[in-house]
Amino acid sequence: MTDLAKKTILMVITSHDKLGNTGEKTGFWVEELAAPYYVLKNAGFNIVLASPLGGQPPIDPKSELADFQTDETRKFDKDVKAQAKLANTLKLSDIEFDQIDAIFYPGGHGPLWDLVDNIDSISLIENSIKHNKPVAAVCHASAVFLHVRDPQGESIVNGKTITGFSNTEEDAVELSLVVPFLLEDELKAKGGVYQKGDDWGSFAVEDGLIITGQNPASSAAVAKRLVCKLKA
Repeated sequence: MTDLAKKTILMVITSHDKLGNTGEKTGFWVEELAAPYYVLKNAGFNIVLASPLGGQPPIDPKSELADFQTDETRKFDKDVKAQAKLANTLKLSDIEFDQIDAIFYPGGHGPLWDLVDNIDSISLIENSIKHNKPVAAVCHASAVFLHVRDPQGESIVNGKTITGFSNTEEDAVELSLVVPFLLEDELKAKGGVYQKGDDWGSFAVEDGLIITGQNPASSAAVAKRLVCKLKA
């Protein structure tokens, strides 16, 4: 079996906290960090948290509402070590791809603004893919692939089976006119072979080194696929 103890997973969290021009707050969705965090931790990986600005990333306040709590979010809230890591995320610009073995991007609406065109994120993904390291993203975080190119200079999404927060789900949360773009549409525009399951159900797909999930309920499934990929 592969020695997982030596493998490090970088989890990249948004630093963006403004929900367009609504005056409301956004950030990362707690379930999309907590659920994969424990899947990866329980599999024996070392987990490093980073964000564009470093320090405490903003939490989407809606993700802390009672309706969206799970066993994993409750555990994460009480996990002193995890909370200390979250409060002190590393600056994304300080991370080198040779320090990590895979990347996982939790979602929330924040990534649509600050991770989609972040040069440090793009460089990390491009170098990771070039050196055969998997990259996973869930929900809105699939936007991190939109400006990434493969070694031939083509969109990394082109021809790839991929998923992310769907247009119908964006409509359901009444943010289709607030977000800077509709993720489903942009993934298709880049040549992605977009797939989705039922709204709010767990749905994850894998194509080569890219693993994606549709929505918060898909985050654990994406992490489990990443574990399998790294154990192979």
